[in-house]
Amino acid sequence: MTGVRMRRGLDRRSVLRGALAGGAALAAGGLLSACGGRADVARLATDDRWRQFAGTTLNFVSESTAPTAAIAANLKPFQDLTGINVNIVTLELSAMTQKVALDLAGGESQYQLIYADPYNVLAPYANGLADLRELASDPTLPPLEGGFGDFIDTQLDAAGKFGPGGEIFAIPYDCPTIIWQYRADLFAKYHDRMGEDLGFDPTPGLDRTWEEYFRIAKWFNDNATETPFGTGHQAKQHGSLMCDFSNVLWAYGGDYFEHGDVVGRLGARDPGPCQLGSEQAIAAAEFYHRLISIADPSSTSWDWNGLSPAFRAGRFAMCPDWHENAAGNEEALAGKMGYAPLPRGPVRSANHYGGTGISISGNTLPNERKAAWLFVLWSTSVQTQLDDLKSSVGGGTPTRKSVYELPEVKAAQRRPSPMPNILTAPVMEQAWAPENIGLRPKVPMWNECETTIYTQLSRMLAGDLSPAEAMRETAKRIDRITARGWVN
Repeated sequence: MTGVRMRRGLDRRSVLRGALAGGAALAAGGLLSACGGRADVARLATDDRWRQFAGTTLNFVSESTAPTAAIAANLKPFQDLTGINVNIVTLELSAMTQKVALDLAGGESQYQLIYADPYNVLAPYANGLADLRELASDPTLPPLEGGFGDFIDTQLDAAGKFGPGGEIFAIPYDCPTIIWQYRADLFAKYHDRMGEDLGFDPTPGLDRTWEEYFRIAKWFNDNATETPFGTGHQAKQHGSLMCDFSNVLWAYGGDYFEHGDVVGRLGARDPGPCQLGSEQAIAAAEFYHRLISIADPSSTSWDWNGLSPAFRAGRFAMCPDWHENAAGNEEALAGKMGYAPLPRGPVRSANHYGGTGISISGNTLPNERKAAWLFVLWSTSVQTQLDDLKSSVGGGTPTRKSVYELPEVKAAQRRPSPMPNILTAPVMEQAWAPENIGLRPKVPMWNECETTIYTQLSRMLAGDLSPAEAMRETAKRIDRITARGWVN
């Protein structure tokens, strides 16, 4: 095999190393062959900028998410608008990451459109993705509705950018974020009694602290009859445990690396020494250890797929959970739900953002890339985001500011709502503010770092390590990972 083509300096060895770091073996055969040329898609002579690539077929590889499910169920409007067919392949995140890595490594673009998770795809493989600013400024293509400024600022940075160069590699596509979800009916029933017993107003909100959250949870454990436990958590030895703990870490003033706000928003190839050995990080781990000790004991067996069903089944009165689960909550617990930003620690409230953007492979040929851009425009448009909100198969919440300003969206923020996820909108406005959003480090080697974090946290929860030992051991291991660097 000769002539493997690399664009934007993407190194084949580093791509394959990244795929292997995902934890699964590469499929035999793969997509490594770039031998021989391939033809670009045809461009038609037409004044209709949406239909100039009619007859093209594109492939979109995505994690299995609610927004992608909603779009897959409603592709006809795009096909009617453009004449372009789109095949959507949905996979578990690590399998999807490997598919993308192999495609980029081979210099091909079997998947022209990519669900670019900021940590598993964007950070390690940014050099293999197209800079979308070039397409947005192309006068032969339809304009980007509202421009880049219509996207929520913290999300555009976290999901779309990597490095100080200003390139935009992805358009914000979904935005799941962890917030405080609680049984409003139970808080109303016990409000006065809790307040008298605890000595503070137990109403969830930014005025509450994590220590007060602990005391509320303990009060429910000891006093309420409707639920066995006060709180539940996604504390399985899994990425969900890292997410759940991070809310507390940031609230206590700890972080994974120095200048965590910059590393979270724009990313870094060399983030410097890990900061988990700090007093703040150890204090956060000590509190988290105490919190999980009084939570529903099944918390250590739940990831994000287990926590929400348990909450809806009435096992606990409150939990930190992803806001896009609101639709399911409202269906199961009609009229009983409440939402608030997560509690404050000694420093701030931090609400873990887990959003992702949609990208275009840098291996695409010129016309193929422009055709893919049409799908990016449509899939992140105001109308499509509105349709996602109304979707019967789920759908996400908007990443555009303008969608939240639509009269029907504002009206849907009151129950009964035809768009139940939008009931969280007032809370999300607070959660996504720069001072409240929680951003994990956007570094190329994050996959390995994350595994180290949740492995040592799990050992702590099992009693094998003290909180201080868990934090120091994690910091030491992360420093070894980052010291190897990332060749890209």
